Amino acid sequence: MSLIGERLRHFNFVRKIVYAIVGIVSYPGLAMINKIKITGTEHLKKLPRSNVLFVSNHQTYFADVIAFLHIFSAVKWGRQNRLGIPWYLLNPFTRVNYVAAEETMKGSWISRLFALAGALTVKRTWRPETNEVRRGLDPSDTRKITRALSGNWVITFPQGTTKPFAPARKGTALIIKQNKPVVIPVVIGGFWRAFNKKGLKFKKKGTMLSVTFKEPLDINYDLPAETIMTQVMEAIEQSKKHMMMGKHHWKMMDK
Repeated sequence: MSLIGERLRHFNFVRKIVYAIVGIVSYPGLAMINKIKITGTEHLKKLPRSNVLFVSNHQTYFADVIAFLHIFSAVKWGRQNRLGIPWYLLNPFTRVNYVAAEETMKGSWISRLFALAGALTVKRTWRPETNEVRRGLDPSDTRKITRALSGNWVITFPQGTTKPFAPARKGTALIIKQNKPVVIPVVIGGFWRAFNKKGLKFKKKGTMLSVTFKEPLDINYDLPAETIMTQVMEAIEQSKKHMMMGKHHWKMMDK
């Protein structure tokens, strides 16, 4: 991102404009062309204004995050487990950042627009075309997320990919150990069916989308990163146990 872009995304009014534009364009796809079922927003109401980490499974590049931004803004306006008429876009919730791969945020104008909405760009921890694996986040990426947590909520997708049941990034557990945030697990569904991989075009209309916020995890921050990561993956229903439970479902999905 250019230096100007880096500076712009720190201005709250710029974020509000971006959220309003993205929100207006995306609302029909979430609540009219498709339907969205939201549960667990009661867990969001008493959260602190900073050092909150949302960990979620991942199904599209952008539609997942857009849904989060809608829901957070609706909750700010006092709505529980629903969006309703999007008056909340007049004053959206902007104290949120989200972790995204550098490659995802490059190229198109819409990617650059999303970057202004609070993206924390990080280097991919693995590349599907080469199976290259890194042990954890780059130190500069870790510092970036730590700074964001000090003043905002942060959304991260521990698997770093839209592939279901992919292994988790160890860096997420290290962030948790280092910052000791409130960790809110989120499970989403239906986005892979409704949208293309980027989450910007429809694949199947009339899809039921789901976003479930669970209660904060009870984490012993002194435990090894691997143990914490296992707890997170279980909470977002991407563990080996859930993979075996849903094995038949995912086979059917791929046909």
